[in-house]
Amino acid sequence: MISVKAWADAQRLWDFQQMGHEPRPCSVAIGLGSHDLGVADTTVDLYQRGMAPLIVFTGATSRTTRERMPRGEAEHYRERAIELGVPAGAILVEPQARNTGENIRFSRALLQDRSVPVSAVLLVSKPYEERRAYATARKLWPDVEWVSASIPMTLSEYVDSIQDARLVIDMLVGAQQRLIVYPRQGFMIEQEIPGDVAAAYERLKADGFTSRILADEASRD
Repeated sequence: MISVKAWADAQRLWDFQQMGHEPRPCSVAIGLGSHDLGVADTTVDLYQRGMAPLIVFTGATSRTTRERMPRGEAEHYRERAIELGVPAGAILVEPQARNTGENIRFSRALLQDRSVPVSAVLLVSKPYEERRAYATARKLWPDVEWVSASIPMTLSEYVDSIQDARLVIDMLVGAQQRLIVYPRQGFMIEQEIPGDVAAAYERLKADGFTSRILADEASRD
């Protein structure tokens, strides 16, 4: 049973992860590969609303997608987008990236190879990873403007879609830990973390929501 306090703390982390950006027309939309086809659906919606003339889907497979997406996350996203009406010629696939940093670096290289001019990017991720993705992108490709986007869902709606409340809270805690640890390692920009968010993170970690944290950093974050 998850306590009322833990739910409130999870909501604080969820709210903090939302960047609150308003979608606007950009040079390209980059959909970050994962288990969640909602990222592909959101990227398609933005494309069909005229927010980007080109899509890049990026991602290989991971332990959570190897069976579900055997052809690779980016390729499954591409297939989904075509099913939803996006022309194949409007989609580029980057099939090698295995983490967010590689998503950004490899997508940048692909766009440069195709001589695509980029001044602003719609960065589409899972809802609970908006801020982490944004911070990584700002660090690795600082000379473009980044506009964060994800499927508009409440925390309770996302839990219902995953059907595993504890896993969702574990993922929120893991995402929050990376906002603390990764700037020290040069992987993302530093961001100010409000005191109530930091306290919520510490309480959830103490309550055992730790399956997605970096174990070797747990005692130092």
